[in-house]
Amino acid sequence: MNVRFCEHGSPPMSMPRTVAEVLSEHVSLQVECIDRMYLNLYIPMLQTEGGTAHFFTKHRGNRFASSALMAPMSRKFVSDIEAFARREGIDLVRFHRKQRKEDLAKKYLQRFPAEEGVLFIGKAQEKTRAMRTERRYNTETGAPYPSLCKTTSIVNQYYFYALDRDFGPFFIKFSSYFPYNGKVVINGHEYAKRQLERRGIAYKALDNGVLECADPTALQRICDGLVAKKIDRLVRKWFARLPHPFPASDRAAGYRYLISILQAEFSLTQVLDRPATGRVFFEQVIRDNLDLGRPDRVGLIFNRRVRRDTPGRFRTRVVTQGVTPSLRCDYKHSHIKQYHKEEQALRTETTINDTYDFKIGRQLHNLPALRKVGFAANRRLLDVQRISHDCSIGEDSFNRIHQPVTVDGQRGSALRFGDRRALALLSALVMYRHLPRGFTNQHLREHIAQLLGLPPGHFTQCKMTYDLRRLRLHAMIERIPGSHRYAVTDFGFRAALTITRIYNRLFQPALAVAQAQAPPTPTHLGKALDKVDEAVQRAWQLQDIAA
Repeated sequence: MNVRFCEHGSPPMSMPRTVAEVLSEHVSLQVECIDRMYLNLYIPMLQTEGGTAHFFTKHRGNRFASSALMAPMSRKFVSDIEAFARREGIDLVRFHRKQRKEDLAKKYLQRFPAEEGVLFIGKAQEKTRAMRTERRYNTETGAPYPSLCKTTSIVNQYYFYALDRDFGPFFIKFSSYFPYNGKVVINGHEYAKRQLERRGIAYKALDNGVLECADPTALQRICDGLVAKKIDRLVRKWFARLPHPFPASDRAAGYRYLISILQAEFSLTQVLDRPATGRVFFEQVIRDNLDLGRPDRVGLIFNRRVRRDTPGRFRTRVVTQGVTPSLRCDYKHSHIKQYHKEEQALRTETTINDTYDFKIGRQLHNLPALRKVGFAANRRLLDVQRISHDCSIGEDSFNRIHQPVTVDGQRGSALRFGDRRALALLSALVMYRHLPRGFTNQHLREHIAQLLGLPPGHFTQCKMTYDLRRLRLHAMIERIPGSHRYAVTDFGFRAALTITRIYNRLFQPALAVAQAQAPPTPTHLGKALDKVDEAVQRAWQLQDIAA
C-alpha cells in the first residue's frame, strides 16, 4: 500500500488521471478480508434414505423407519425452542412475507444491552429438504409397506439472531423437521471490528468495513486470522447454548453436525482520499473494461481455463444505483463485483457460490484454498485494470522485446511489432498465463496454428522450438525446472497484454480510418486525424510564408 501525503499530513489534492494513479497514490487504507459467509449445517449420515433408516432401526432400536417416528422429535424441538424463548425473555417473532430480516435484526441490535446473547428468534415458513414416508407395494405379493424418500416440504424455519463477543452479529437457522438441517451466516468485517475493540485499537467504521484504523497492520493480521477453526468453535459454542434437535446420546453416537461452505465473499477494500477519486476510477474502468466478461478475460481473472464446453454465462454487467456504477463479471456460479462503497472506498469482491467451480471441496477445512482463489481474483482484476490505463512499457522495455537480444552468448531474434507470428505468440501468452502447471511445446504449437489460420500440424515442432527459445531469451517465459514445460513471466504477461491491446484497439482501427478512401460513415478517430492533418498543413504553410 503506497499512500502519498502533503506536508501537513493530508492526502494530495491533485486529481488522478488514470486507474494506476488512483490505486498507487490515492488509497489511504487497504484491507483484504472475508466478508459474508453462508454456511450449511448437516449430519452426513441423515441425508440419505439408507442412513435415516439406520438411525431409527439400528441406533434407536425401532422395528422400522417412518416419518411417524420423526413427528415426536419435531414437536419436542419446537417445544424446547419456545421454552428457551420464555425462559430467557427472548422475543419469538413470525416474519412477514418479503420482510427484510436484516432490518429487524438491526433494530434489536441497537437496543441490546449485553455484550453477548440472543437478540430474538425469528420464525418463517420456507421450502426445505425433508424425509417422508410413502406407501410402496411388494412387486411379488402386492403387500403395502412404508418406505423413506427424500422430498421438499414447506416447514417452519427458526432463526436465532445472536451477538457474539468475538464475531459480532450473526444468525443460526434450523429447520423444524427431520433431518433438521441448518444454516449459519457470519460476517468477517464484524469479526474484525470486535477484535479491534477488544485490543483497544481505535478505528472508524464503514458500513460492512473499516474506514480508518490506528494500526492497519494489526487490522490485516486480524482479518488473516479468521480461519476455519475459529468459525467451527463459534458454531459449537452456540450449539451448547441453544436448543438442539438431537439429544446428547445421538451426538455421542456420531450424529454430529458438519459445516460446509454454501457461499463465501472475499473482499478487498481500498479507502480513497475523496469521492471524486472513486468517480474517476469508475469512469476510466467502465469505459475500457466492458469486455471483462469475455471467456478469455474471465479465465485470466479467475485463473481458470475457459473452454467452449465450459458451462456458465460469461459476461460483464454495469449496474447503476442512482449515480454510482458497479462492475460485475460472472464465471460459472461465481462472480466478481466492484463498486464505490458509500462513495468512500473501492470495494472489489469475489463471491464463490459453488466451490466445485474451482475443484475445491465444500467442507469448512477447505477455506484456506478458497481464500487464495478469492483474493487472487480480486488482485488480478485490479492488475488488468491498472495495465489497461498504464500501457506505456517504456522505451527500454519496448526495445527489449522488438530488438534482437544476446543472453549468455545466445542470440534471440526480435519479436517485431505488427509481425503476424509475433502477435500470435503474444496473444497465446496472455491465454496461457493462468495455467498453474505451465504449457508445453505441443500446447502452444496447436494454439499458434489456430491463430495463424493454419491446419493442425502445419506449424512444426522445429518452428515452435525456435519461438520458445526467443521468448525465453526475451524474458517473456521461463522454463519450469526439471520439466519440458514453460510458464509466462510477470513481465511477459504484462508486455503481451499491453502490446496486443494497443495493436487490436488502436493501431488497426487508426490505420483503417487513415486509408486514402474515406469510410462511408465518419468516425471520431477519423475526424480527429483530419484535424491533425489540417493543423500540420497550416504549420507547413506558415513555415513557407516565413521563409
